[in-house]
Amino acid sequence: QVQLVESGGGLVQAGDSLRLSCAASGRTFSMYAMGWFRQAPGKEREFVASISKYAANIYYADSVKGRFTISRDNAKNTVYLQMNSLKPEDTAVYYCAAKNTIVGAATSNDYPYWGQGTQVTVSS
Repeated sequence: QVQLVESGGGLVQAGDSLRLSCAASGRTFSMYAMGWFRQAPGKEREFVASISKYAANIYYADSVKGRFTISRDNAKNTVYLQMNSLKPEDTAVYYCAAKNTIVGAATSNDYPYWGQGTQVTVSS
């Protein structure tokens, strides 16, 4: 198993940037493809970005493409989500997730391991 802990959320203004981190412990981090998801109040959890085990395959939701960047440092057992040009509609709880495959996925049900989430609030 792998345990995941997100950090880096907060309250920012529209146009600002944040970097989320997700620290993993337990099994070897490089065994896992990683994903970021988010859930706004009253909405379903949605895919944000995914990164394969060795960062060869990266995917983004259309809503964040060009603004968000996912990356990972396998030596530090950490995956990051750099969020630029934030919008009020980016407000949500952000979760990182792990799956023991080479490539990530855009479906939350594909990920067996989840962090507790970190709140991101973007004011207009």
